[in-house]
Amino acid sequence: MSENATLTETSAGATHMDRLLFGDNQFFGVNHMSEEKARAQAMRFQNLDAVMAVLDTAYDEGITTFMCTTHERIAEVAGRVRSNPARYPDFRFYPCMPYAHKYADAVTEYGMLGAIRRFLPDEGMMNAMLRGGSSIAKKDAEGLITLLVDAEMAAFRGLSTPVIWLQNVVVDLLLGLGFTDAFVIFAQHIKKRYNAEPGFITMNLPLLLDALEKAGIENPLVCSNINKIGFRMSGGIDGYAEALAGRTFRAVAMSVFASGAIPAREAIEWISEQPNIQSIVFGASSQANIRSTKQLVDEFSGSRPKRER
Repeated sequence: MSENATLTETSAGATHMDRLLFGDNQFFGVNHMSEEKARAQAMRFQNLDAVMAVLDTAYDEGITTFMCTTHERIAEVAGRVRSNPARYPDFRFYPCMPYAHKYADAVTEYGMLGAIRRFLPDEGMMNAMLRGGSSIAKKDAEGLITLLVDAEMAAFRGLSTPVIWLQNVVVDLLLGLGFTDAFVIFAQHIKKRYNAEPGFITMNLPLLLDALEKAGIENPLVCSNINKIGFRMSGGIDGYAEALAGRTFRAVAMSVFASGAIPAREAIEWISEQPNIQSIVFGASSQANIRSTKQLVDEFSGSRPKRER
C-alpha cells in the first residue's frame, strides 16, 4: 500500500484515514448559502470532463480519496477511474448511500418494476430478487437493507472502497424511528461482503453516538457538521464538544467552513484544535481553493491534539 493510502490498520485494530477527503456537493449544485452559486455549479458540471478536471486537480494535489454520493454521474466517474488505473493508482472512493433522489426519479421515469430492474446488481440478480421478495413477504429488514446496499455498490465494482457510508437522510430517519438494528445490519454487511469500514453520516452527532453505543457498535466512524459557529449542528455545539472530548468514536468533519461563513484559515485552525477529528471532508471547484485548503490543513496538522483510540 502506498504512502498516500487511505486506510491502514492501527495497533488497536481500528483504522486510520487520510486527513483530507474530497467531497462532491459542488458537482450537483449543493450550496447551503447561495442558490445562485449552486445553479451555476450545476450547469458547469453537467459535462463529465468538467467533473474529472476538478478531481484530477485534487488528485494531483495529493487528495486521493473521493467521498461521494451514488448519483448516476458518480458511476460515470467510477468508470473513468476504472478504465485508467495507471492514471489513478491511489484513487479511493468513499461511497455514501443511498442517493434518495435517484430512486424517486427512477420510479417516476421507469415505474416501480422498471426502477427495481434498473438498480438490481448485475451479478446474482435472481438471488437479489429472491432476497427482496422474501424480505417484502416476511418484513425481513436485513434482506432489504443488504439488497439496496449491493445495488448501490454495483457501480464501484473493481475499485477501492475502504469506507462505505450510510447517508444522513437514512441514518437520522432510523434514529428518529428508534430502529437501531438497521445500523448493525448495515455495518455487518459492509464488513463481511466488502471488507470495508462502515461509516454513518448524521445531522445530530450526540444522539447518534448514544444509539450506536446502545446497538453495540464500538468506536464507530461518524461524519457530521463540525464548525466554529455551530452551523447545522443539531444537538448544539456544546454537545459536540463534549462528544469529541469524551466519547469513543472517530469523527469526520464536514461543513467546516459553514458554507463560506467562516474564513478558510480561521475554520481550519479551529477544526485542527479540536480533539478526535480524524478527517475533514470539503468540496471545491477551483485549483486555487483546492490547493489553499490542502496547504492550510498541512500547516495546522502539527497542532492537532493527540488522542489515541
